[in-house]
Amino acid sequence: MIQTVIFDMDGVIVDTEPLHHFAYHLHFDDLNIKVSPEMYATFTGFSTRNTYEKLKEQFAIPYEVAELVDRKRELFNEAFDKKEDLFLLEGVDTLIRDLFSNGMQLVLASSSAKVTIERVFTRFRLHHYFTHIISGEDFPKSKPDPAIFIEAARLSGTPVENCIVIEDSANGVKAAKSAGIYCVGYVSPNSKLQDLSLADKIISHFNELDFEKVKRLR
Repeated sequence: MIQTVIFDMDGVIVDTEPLHHFAYHLHFDDLNIKVSPEMYATFTGFSTRNTYEKLKEQFAIPYEVAELVDRKRELFNEAFDKKEDLFLLEGVDTLIRDLFSNGMQLVLASSSAKVTIERVFTRFRLHHYFTHIISGEDFPKSKPDPAIFIEAARLSGTPVENCIVIEDSANGVKAAKSAGIYCVGYVSPNSKLQDLSLADKIISHFNELDFEKVKRLR
């Protein structure tokens, strides 16, 4: 029986993908680089650091990765703080409350930086639902490397066979499966060009899940 649900954040809990897209592309313009939609889609699920490491392999960017990361985060944070019409994805708040009230452990495993996670969790008052919050910036490699999900399961104290992951990106799904964890692929409205075919179950709305359904997955 499932005891722990591991959530991704961007594109699963909150619709921040358009803000990331805006911040990245504003920065790309400043750097005078052209990143195609196809290339950009491959970065979904990556940490910001790993994204810029990949970009420096493709383009002659005369800045260190740390400088690039800091500038992108400045642009994102400015956009986040100004955007009033930012909401949790439809139905996810109901699912989180349902799982929590029935004793399911919830863990966050997001590629986002800790400061971004803190901004989101504070704005939407999510802290008390989650026993652990894990940021991709603490790992040398991003999803599809499974390290973040292996660590999430370890911290939860739950065997991987009693965990599930909810992910919206191809990289996230691959990471979950590499960690040996059942994966629900969520077709997020703003996560474009994502192949979720490796997921064990694919949903397009969170009303397709509730505590009774989740605990019996596998």
